[in-house]
Amino acid sequence: MRVTRDTLMKIAHTTASQYSANDRSLICIYLSGSLLSDTPLLAGTADIDLICVHNQEPHSRREVIRLTDDIHLDIAHLPISIYHQPRHLRLNPWVGSYLIADPIMLYDTRHWFEFTQASVAAQFNQPENVLGRVRPLAEAARQDWLQLSSTAEPTTPQRLLTYLHALESASNAIACLHGTPLTERRFWTEFPRRAEALNRPGLIAHLAGLVMTRPVSEEDWNAWLIDWENAFATVSTQSNAPVKLSPCRLAYYKSAIDIFHSDLPLAALWMLLRTWTLAASCLRANSPAMHAWQVFCQSLALDETGFSDRLTGLDVFLDNVEETIDQYAHQNGI
Repeated sequence: MRVTRDTLMKIAHTTASQYSANDRSLICIYLSGSLLSDTPLLAGTADIDLICVHNQEPHSRREVIRLTDDIHLDIAHLPISIYHQPRHLRLNPWVGSYLIADPIMLYDTRHWFEFTQASVAAQFNQPENVLGRVRPLAEAARQDWLQLSSTAEPTTPQRLLTYLHALESASNAIACLHGTPLTERRFWTEFPRRAEALNRPGLIAHLAGLVMTRPVSEEDWNAWLIDWENAFATVSTQSNAPVKLSPCRLAYYKSAIDIFHSDLPLAALWMLLRTWTLAASCLRANSPAMHAWQVFCQSLALDETGFSDRLTGLDVFLDNVEETIDQYAHQNGI
């Protein structure tokens, strides 16, 4: 099957028509994510991001539906109550930012989408509102650091997930000074541009050092890929599997990891580390798959031996992020 942007758009419209015909609670469906760009496919794979707004609390907040091995639907279900206060959405870096980032309306009732989008867009980019979006992200990262620093425990999947969440939150605090939050597969293609736009290129190398401290050999990399795929496949069939590790997302991640490995190894490692650690959080502590993840962390100096140094580096990185935000506030007279 030859997949193009037009093919994906037709699928999005068809899906919206089917959902709106079968669910009377739907107020609106709009398209977001990479399909809004001219290059939605990455290594031949893509997800179709749909936001479904309901007039009541939906049965589930997210579902992932396989279309082919390379294409899937990623559907968020949100209650209309989230949108009741436009001024609150102006401070929401996720729902608010993507609502005004030129999404495509696929289904609407009573011009709800047009009215809501216009209400949120008004004053959205005023410096006060920008700071209202980024400061909570920086504060969340600092809270993660404080939690990690308060105990000297062995590195567990949950502990490393907290560390990665701190990196993501802090990076998005920088990214959201001039744009939407960073998506997972394109995180390392976009963050350097955002940091450069702020004339803070030092943040790029600093963040990179918090993820990867040395080049990775091909032997290690190939062994990691095998163990990662095994962990992903194992967890994806479990009842407690996170939605983002649904079986149909294996090719979505693997294709991107493969294409980035040669040209942007940090982007490949970032996806591998995040998804593998999330999978490990669902594994039995004494399983062979968990042991493989522990060896992987040790190779990256992310085990208990090297973790204290990472926390020291994270502290400095967060100081620089906070300084950048304060500089933005000062430049805008706040």
